[in-house]
Amino acid sequence: MFRPLYFSLALFGFCLPLQAAEPVELKWADLVPASAVTENPFTKLSRDQLTWISDVAAVRDRVARGDETVTPSQITNAQVLADKLENAGIDVDALLAQRTVIAERGREVIPLLNGQYVRIPGYLLPLEFSGQRVSEFLLVPWVGACIHTPPPPPNQIVHVTPDQPVAMAGMFVPVWVTGELRTGELTRSLSMMDGASDIDIGYSLLATEVIPYK
Repeated sequence: MFRPLYFSLALFGFCLPLQAAEPVELKWADLVPASAVTENPFTKLSRDQLTWISDVAAVRDRVARGDETVTPSQITNAQVLADKLENAGIDVDALLAQRTVIAERGREVIPLLNGQYVRIPGYLLPLEFSGQRVSEFLLVPWVGACIHTPPPPPNQIVHVTPDQPVAMAGMFVPVWVTGELRTGELTRSLSMMDGASDIDIGYSLLATEVIPYK
């Protein structure tokens, strides 16, 4: 009586995807296909210089779009920052011109990672809260990424939805995130002290575990 049922369960169990006993441990470089590997000149800038170039780019982009809300003082301040960068030997125009190339290559992901059970370290940037706990966040490779600096490329940002809201120790505390990785572009709005910004993302992850990095 029970043999057919046992056989059916075994058969269907064979057809179901099995979660790996141990997750595949990834480094951030593992998320970038070989075709997208390129020298990123922004990585050579200091934290202050990244902030300056971000402010300069923001004002210039607004002026280029014909944004009439840009004030003379903002334009003057952007020029002061550009001059500081130039005095440090940084070609501002050339650097900003490379943003398009970097952005396009940064959208490339690795399709074979889709559906893989992985473990990856990073820093947590909250998007949504459930009470005092984080129910949705971005995982990024370095402290403060996306905040007041050019964000990492999409293939260096992971959108994480934990199966249970998690306590957040702080944005400067690294974590390990474990779960099923998915490929596919999406955009989320990240709130910052000076407003909100839309962030393009190349990967998402359904997390079964978020723990402090050790």
